[in-house]
Amino acid sequence: MAIVSRQNLPVESVMAQEQEKLSIKQLESILQFEGSQARLVVNGEEITIPDSVYQVLRQAVHAMALGKAISIVPQERELTTQQAAEFLNVSRPYLIKLLEQGEIPYVMVGTHRRVRFEDLVKYKKQRDSKRSQLLQQLIEMSEEAGLYEYDE
Repeated sequence: MAIVSRQNLPVESVMAQEQEKLSIKQLESILQFEGSQARLVVNGEEITIPDSVYQVLRQAVHAMALGKAISIVPQERELTTQQAAEFLNVSRPYLIKLLEQGEIPYVMVGTHRRVRFEDLVKYKKQRDSKRSQLLQQLIEMSEEAGLYEYDE
């Protein structure tokens, strides 16, 4: 699962209501304690929350405390091209171009393209990594030319 805090992701998103913000901040501070064993009590029945669920809960509560909307998307979920374009924050025609160039895998469902969420996340990570490398190269070239001073 991936926790995605983008308000325009086309799945059911949850955003904290104004009256919930204080409770969410308190919950966030409680969930920050490492090594704690969280328990859920419902109608008097108590169960230990598995670590994997606890980690998802921590991430979701942290994002909500920052005022972000939360969507939980199973990795195998397939999105329409419009939904995929919104996730990548690109236009739909640009996304179609990426699909047709083989940059992102897709499947055809009838006459419609579908993109796996997992493939979008992988592409986004690669794209972001490549951007960071190119930016670093540009900074180094600018420094060598005396056009940029980087203070560490």
